[in-house]
Amino acid sequence: MRLVVQRVLSASVEVDGKTVGEINKGYLVLIGAGAGDTEADCERLSNKLVNLRIFSDENDKINLSLNDVNGELLIVSQFTLYADCKKGNRPSFVDAEKPDRANELYEHFVALCRQKTGRKVSTGIFGADMKVSLINDGPFTVILE
Repeated sequence: MRLVVQRVLSASVEVDGKTVGEINKGYLVLIGAGAGDTEADCERLSNKLVNLRIFSDENDKINLSLNDVNGELLIVSQFTLYADCKKGNRPSFVDAEKPDRANELYEHFVALCRQKTGRKVSTGIFGADMKVSLINDGPFTVILE
């Protein structure tokens, strides 16, 4: 499982011209499930995500977590995080989990994040053509695997 975590001042996702998820200060999380990923991977990475300390404290030190700043989450599925571009110019996605199982893992991950934060967790729509907008804060981007 791969997560691209972007610290944002705000973010939103649209499907067919309609906003389906939006947040203020927090993390925009792009998530991809790889072949063989499990619920245990969701548990481990959701713990890492909600405890990740990438917000500045009063001394401008990167020391605060999502919970410390009452941050929100926007979690968007993105199988292309498993693109393999080693051969040729067209990506292969053989390392990505099959859609049905990937959706199960995505939904499980979202549920865990809601449970662990107790605050707003918005999502995109799995498998949809989404338009994601964000205002990066920093920018500050972290990759978790």
